[in-house]
Amino acid sequence: MYVHKSVLLEEAIEGLNIKPDGIYVDCTTGGGGHSSRILERLTTGHLYCFDQDDYAIMRAKEVLDKVGSNYTFIKSNFVDIKNALANLGVNHIDGVLYDLGVSSFQFDIPERGFSYNYDAPLDMRMNQHQELTAEIIVNTWSYEDIVRILYRYADEQFAKQIARGIERERAIKPIHTTFELVDVIKKSLPSKVLRQKGHPAKQTFQALRIAVNDELRVFEVSINDALDILNPNGRAVVITFHSLEDRICKTVFKERSTVDIPEGVPMIVTEEAPFRLITRKPITPTEDELEYNMRAHSAKMRIIEKR
Repeated sequence: MYVHKSVLLEEAIEGLNIKPDGIYVDCTTGGGGHSSRILERLTTGHLYCFDQDDYAIMRAKEVLDKVGSNYTFIKSNFVDIKNALANLGVNHIDGVLYDLGVSSFQFDIPERGFSYNYDAPLDMRMNQHQELTAEIIVNTWSYEDIVRILYRYADEQFAKQIARGIERERAIKPIHTTFELVDVIKKSLPSKVLRQKGHPAKQTFQALRIAVNDELRVFEVSINDALDILNPNGRAVVITFHSLEDRICKTVFKERSTVDIPEGVPMIVTEEAPFRLITRKPITPTEDELEYNMRAHSAKMRIIEKR
């Protein structure tokens, strides 16, 4: 049994400011931790749960069925939030939650290929029905494209060396597994780097996962669409785990909560921005949570409310 510990659980539920009769969306249902707590607070309201992972959906349903029946699963990427909800007759919502971390069981099930700690096929797909996998990227993408994603998605200092190492290895034989890729990465890095704390493959695996699942683009599209359909006083709660996601969230929230005043034009501002920030600075896990949930260490939570 693989256990998923929801990050910033109490803070997220409090941040949503849940109304018992409201309509809520969990865009990243995962193991159902946040969803079950939302469902507990609903009476005549309804919860819509997005996930594209078959195993996650199965696990979450087991959890949610113990709490209530007023929920609907939508097997889809959350980039489709607006259209998928509209197809169900839902055009406005009272709250939306994004927990952008990879579910613990996705890391802990070796065959999913997310982790450099297990020897498994290079997969990394959150939607196991899509074609693109990490193996395809590693073995078919150009040197330039691999360098680009390593720099852009992981700020990997040795992106060029790793990409050259991949290029050399796959010219001899395809790279099929996580451990084969880890070996290539280790051979590509200076010995002083290998002696440093932390796994040498961490950033490469992060970059590949983001590329496989197109995570940054779909989040930016989805959060903008979600804000469009929020009811007055509705809230969006976003939990991020690396700086790229947090930067997108921070930028979108700032744009939506700021009145655009042309520079150099004297005027009295009477217009209010359509949204207001609930969190000026991100909420981070408490020391207690960090003690029992190591995966919470890089988490940041931001909250915005529609006026």
